[in-house]
Amino acid sequence: MKSGWTTHRGIAVALPIEGINTDQLMPARFMSTPRDQGYAKYLLHDLRRDSGGELAPDFPLNRPEAGDASILVARRNFGGGSSREAAVYALVDAGIRAVIAPSFGDIFAGNAANNGLLAAQVTEQDAGRLLAALESAPAPADVDLEGGSITIRDLRVAFNVDEVRRLKIINNWDDIDLTRNHSAQIAAYRKRLQITRPWVFPRD
Repeated sequence: MKSGWTTHRGIAVALPIEGINTDQLMPARFMSTPRDQGYAKYLLHDLRRDSGGELAPDFPLNRPEAGDASILVARRNFGGGSSREAAVYALVDAGIRAVIAPSFGDIFAGNAANNGLLAAQVTEQDAGRLLAALESAPAPADVDLEGGSITIRDLRVAFNVDEVRRLKIINNWDDIDLTRNHSAQIAAYRKRLQITRPWVFPRD
């Protein structure tokens, strides 16, 4: 299991496509593949290939300098569509740690946080600025999860992320871990409830 993180430095790639959905991220026909075999090779499978099934050299993620990419900058409504968590698995298995876009499918963003993937929301204007900075080629970028910013070359842009999702990524928590973090409060509440509403609890 990967550890949580607060800062990440990696190669950012521009993916200037609006409305990339979960079926494009992970086509349904590949979802019978066992999870332990990895989903990286299926990421954006149909968009990355030409009509003959070969990788299209002009697709951003297929460029040689994008081989170690770990940050994607995209347009709005990234991850809309179905609720399949496999779309997040494909991104994570391909080494992607953060996706920067003006908006996300809400279920996708929740699944992302549960798997250590940052879905960072920026304004339409800032997304355009980031995409312009990456237009000529992928570039090194720094993501500051606690500070809420991404820096590419000399451009620094602020992003928003739900505070609970931020906490999950920093600590590498899923929903169960988040609940366990409140174990003391839950135990105290249960104790009070046993006194004030004993009828809630089944009798031995």
